[in-house]
Amino acid sequence: MGSDSAVLRVGMVNFVNTAPLMLPFRAQELPPFLKAVEDVPTNLNRMLKDGQVDAGLVSSFFYGQNHDGLVLMDGFCISATGTVGSVNLYSRVPIYELSGCTIALTSQSATSINLLYIILEHFNRLSPAYVTGSFDMVLEGRCQAYLAIGDEALKLNRSDHGLFSYDLASIWYETTSLPFVFAVWAARRESYRQKAPLFRQFEQILERCYRQGQKMLSDIAARVCGRIPMSSYECLSYLKGIEFDLSPEKRKGLRHFFMLLKEMGRLEDLPRIPGPEGPECDNKVLDIRTGSKVA
Repeated sequence: MGSDSAVLRVGMVNFVNTAPLMLPFRAQELPPFLKAVEDVPTNLNRMLKDGQVDAGLVSSFFYGQNHDGLVLMDGFCISATGTVGSVNLYSRVPIYELSGCTIALTSQSATSINLLYIILEHFNRLSPAYVTGSFDMVLEGRCQAYLAIGDEALKLNRSDHGLFSYDLASIWYETTSLPFVFAVWAARRESYRQKAPLFRQFEQILERCYRQGQKMLSDIAARVCGRIPMSSYECLSYLKGIEFDLSPEKRKGLRHFFMLLKEMGRLEDLPRIPGPEGPECDNKVLDIRTGSKVA
């Protein structure tokens, strides 16, 4: 499907944390060439790899695994500097007692799973077992902990489950002093070559929607808080902690994430990402606003 040069198919994630993009995006009349597909991150990862979409908001880990065939769309991401509130480990025991325990993992985010691996295995030298599962497995005693993301984590934060709760982005920041980038905008390299003018128009739409979303953040919070449910004030506080710019500090955090995964044997090589410093800066990415390569 990605070969139609007159159509640009883009994958979008419809979580509360993407509402500052999605609500302005949905409110506008899209140009005829642009086709949006909404799904969870893991499905969008697969669709981008299979050519079912030309570009999408995909997990950072997916980009790391598949960077040779992708172009990092410079400028936007989903990230947090410190507590994010929607990537949490819920545990029956303190985190430092999880060696030898079984942890159930959400199936929705490869990046959050790999962040958990780093926190448990690299930062804390723990050796748990992992299965794909659900929160009910912890409540029933079949697992000792569960990793939840997105709207599910926001709901669990407000439920009376009596478990220990650990915000993974907060632990990452406390340990590294760097922001954490959960998702990036990436395009199939072949699609970008074939559809560069359409990509430039899409990037302009993205920039406009993000700018509009930040201006109407209070209104967006009031409109989406019922999904959890949470108060509009709580939702606004949460959305203010979500960051969308792929700044030099975010790129540094992304690079550090990839370097740790390579050191742990979970990535074969270091992906192409923009500066700001380090040997990976020799790898260039395309800035779709100009079509030129940037450091």
